[in-house]
Order: sequence, then structure tokens, then C-alpha cells
Amino acid sequence: MRQFQVRRGLRGLCKTLALSALLAAGLAQAQSGPVKLMVGFPPGGGTDAIARILADKLKDQLGVPVLVDNKAGAGGQIAAQALKAAPADGNTLFLSHDHTITILPLVVKNPGYDSARDFVPVAGFATFANGLAVSGGTPAKTMAEYVAWVQKQGAGKDTVGVPAPASVPEFLVKVIGQKYKLDLQAAPYRGSAPMMADMLGNQIHAGVGSVPDFIENQKAGKIRMVAVLGSARQAALPDVPTFAELGLAGFEDLPYYGIFAPKGTPQATIDKLGNAVAKVIALPEVRERLTAMGLSVGYMTSAQLASREQAYAKTWARIIRDSGFKAQ
Repeated sequence: MRQFQVRRGLRGLCKTLALSALLAAGLAQAQSGPVKLMVGFPPGGGTDAIARILADKLKDQLGVPVLVDNKAGAGGQIAAQALKAAPADGNTLFLSHDHTITILPLVVKNPGYDSARDFVPVAGFATFANGLAVSGGTPAKTMAEYVAWVQKQGAGKDTVGVPAPASVPEFLVKVIGQKYKLDLQAAPYRGSAPMMADMLGNQIHAGVGSVPDFIENQKAGKIRMVAVLGSARQAALPDVPTFAELGLAGFEDLPYYGIFAPKGTPQATIDKLGNAVAKVIALPEVRERLTAMGLSVGYMTSAQLASREQAYAKTWARIIRDSGFKAQ
């Protein structure tokens, strides 16, 4: 009788432990809300628009509100630092492109975070191209016409807007100037939206930024893109040549967009969030909207995004070193 009671007690204990394990697993998978999706740039820019498209559909996949939180400043550093300090519970995420994750740690001595140490990739969802656009205040419609206009109007000098200091666009301004023997000075802005405002107001004659930042005004005929990065022309801009076509090679590795979480976020949560991103970008309406903005939509797992970031960092570390730029 006593042996029976012991066995029954052990079975009960095993059931209790099993139930506890199941509950723990369920809690690990559960998504308490709302989810805050941080963006490191002001409202109105391309990254902000992308975040809002994804947030609107992620809420349906996760079953909780997904709120875009614009923490603008320092090229995304403020948002990145906020992510580092956030609880690792999956409720605070960071939608970012290459600048904050890869480039800033290469050009700033103490950015306040280490991407590899402090963040974990959730999922990548697109690549995109940077390009050079001219404002409506210039008659140029091609790169050659812009170069000729600068040589004639500005004696070879011009100021070119970029969305952030020490960014890929700023390095491109320098390389373009060297290629065409122009004295081009980069004018860093606090995001693409204020840069675009000055381009539309003809306060600056040209800007280098991402296709998503330029595409709507390009379609409206308010600015004109004259060249883009990449090994092939962009689907949204089939008439705009690549820099490689124009003889400026070495910029074929395209930047990326991804979502990141604080280091220490449970793998089950990362997997759930990544699966939600995969389902959202597979929606025809989402793919259509992102493609129209100039993105090449494609899902990357957490591991794939990490590998993509490492390869991109290696490429740009060399380019930045060769430019003579010193981390500040």
C-alpha cells in the first residue's frame, strides 16, 4: 500500500513538473504588449514609413498593439542606446538599416553600444540602394549633366545633402567628387526628411540618400535621381543607371533593413517575432508597398541577418579605412 502511495505521489510530482514546464514554455512564447518598434529617425522619412507599414500588420500576427516610437538623433544612436537599455522581453524592438548597426560603430569611437554584443538580430526583410538625386533647381537629368552644371555654375563646387554625418552617403559624396574632379562638400542632416525639405526648397542642389527616401518625390518629378548603388538597376527606377555603369565600381554591396532586440531576449521570443516578420512581408499588399518604395524585399533569419551584417561591416571597414577617415 505504501509503495503504491509512493508511486502515485511520484506520478503526481512528475505531472506537476511537466505542467510547470509547459506553462514556462507557454510564457516564453507569449507576447505581452504593446510592442514598441523604435526608429532612429524623425517621422516623414523612408525608414519611418517602412516601420509603420510593418507595424500595422505585425499587430495582427502578434495579437498585441505594435507602436512606432521615433527616437531621432545622432544617426540612430539614441534609439540604439535605448534598445541596449531596454528589458530583453521582446516588447522593445529596433527597426534599423545599416547606418546605425554597421557604419556608426566604424566611425564613432564610443557610440554607446556594440551591435554584436548588445543586440540580437530578429529578422532581415529587405535590401535597398543609396543614390544621388538632384533638386528641381538644377536642369540636370543625368550624372553627366549634373557634373557639367556644377562645373559651370559653381566652378566645380557644390554642397550635397546627406541624412547623417559619417554615413555611407557622406562617403559617397567624397568618392563622387574624386571621380568627377569636383569639390563636393557633404552637408549632414538629422535624417532624410529635413534634407528632403531643403532639396524641395532648392536650398541645396543635390542629395545622397536611400531610394526609399527619394522615391515619392522622384515619381512626382520634384527631384531627379541620376545614379544608384548596386550591381543592377533598381526595379522601381529602371531608367536610372548604377554607379558601376558610370565607371564608379566597388559599391555593389547593398545595405539592408532589419529588426533587432536587446541581447538576452529568449530564443523562443526571437523565433516568434521572426516568424511574424516573415508572414508580414509575404503579404502581397506589404510586398507591393515596400517594392514601390524601392526596397528589394526578402526574408533573412536571425542567423542570416547576422552574417549579412558581418560581411557588410568588413566591406565598409575597408572603404572607410581607404578614405582616410578617422573615428571621432
